[in-house]
Amino acid sequence: MSQGKATRIMWYVSTRGMAPRVDFEGALFSGYAPDGGLFMPEELPQLHIQTLRQWSALSYPSLVKELCNLFIGPELIPRDVLNGTSGDTGSAAIESVQGAKNMDIIVLLPQGHCTKIQELQMTTVLSENVHVFGVEGNSDELDEPIKAVFADVAFVKKHNLMSLNSINWSRVLVQMAHHFFAYFQCASSLDTHPLPPVEVVVPTGAAGNLAAGCIAQKMGLPIRLVVAVNRNDIIHRTVQRGDFSLSEAVEPTLASAMDIQVPYNMERIFWLLSGSDSQGTRALMEQFERTQSTSLPKELHSKLLGAVTSESVSDEAITRTMGRCWEENQYLLCPHSAVAVSYHYRQTDRQQPSLPRCCLAPASAAKFPEAVLAAGLTPETPAEILALEFKETRCTPMRKGDDWTLMLRNTIESLSWPQRGHS
Repeated sequence: MSQGKATRIMWYVSTRGMAPRVDFEGALFSGYAPDGGLFMPEELPQLHIQTLRQWSALSYPSLVKELCNLFIGPELIPRDVLNGTSGDTGSAAIESVQGAKNMDIIVLLPQGHCTKIQELQMTTVLSENVHVFGVEGNSDELDEPIKAVFADVAFVKKHNLMSLNSINWSRVLVQMAHHFFAYFQCASSLDTHPLPPVEVVVPTGAAGNLAAGCIAQKMGLPIRLVVAVNRNDIIHRTVQRGDFSLSEAVEPTLASAMDIQVPYNMERIFWLLSGSDSQGTRALMEQFERTQSTSLPKELHSKLLGAVTSESVSDEAITRTMGRCWEENQYLLCPHSAVAVSYHYRQTDRQQPSLPRCCLAPASAAKFPEAVLAAGLTPETPAEILALEFKETRCTPMRKGDDWTLMLRNTIESLSWPQRGHS
């Protein structure tokens, strides 16, 4: 497909190749594809240098709009949103829809695996259309009931369900704008041919932002990607050795939103780098799901190494980086941002020539006072965050032993009844 305004339907296909293709509406009102895969554009627009030069003058919102024009037909407004979060997605999603008519949001948060402030940002919202569940499990475990609900295609269609985390293609689409905007901010000049490369360091857990960067690369954006993770290093091992396998357990770290063992967006990356090989991707992911361990084929591993470099960062490196950034720049990094900046400091300390570099920063340090204190720094807590401590909270527990999928289905059914009664 050529760039410019979409003149024909953009189709989306499952990475596993066993589900019918859908238009953007079908991809939006979904989570996982019916065959267990993830939706991806059937073809990627290829951007000419002139288009990139034109986009370089755009504001961030305008850039998002231009990207969306390539992938979306008419604008669509979902009725229900279903969201699993490892920390920040949930509160952002709640903020965008709380109080809205004809739209409910269900959020699953991993209790004890995100900070107290992150929990309070979700549990203190008492709007009737916001439903928060505190899951007695980690981010990987709470994804399972969501996947089970979305596997029931008839149920998803009946209740107009969609996911708002990076399972959903629309989330990855918007994240692509980070990479374009970062490139335009950091490129030395857009007057050369070819355009100069820029290194983008992506701190990640589920690899949504990394998938967005890989897609932007494929569309012609000259970025070199570095993926930075914490001690939960499955992505790092996959890049370095082709070892896509679980560790014995998720290790709690200061960068808690990245405490993930199943980076489901790697499936999108495998599919993309293998030349849309849905059969190979399906075999790879089904083996991973059966045995929790698989090795990438040599050719795929080679392509991954060509697209991405990686780094794994310890808690000690996180706190050291937070302290250094404050000392040198009086800027307070959140621990997730520090995972990326740690890589930057390692490179600059070697004093080797390097490309212009951008580190993506996913969150505010104000949400992570424990990490700030661990770095020997003083938290700067805004008044509105301090006020959360004194607000009423509401959160339904999902305990080990409960049928989480059934609880989700029952909640969704109960929310749909009044809507059907008024239609």
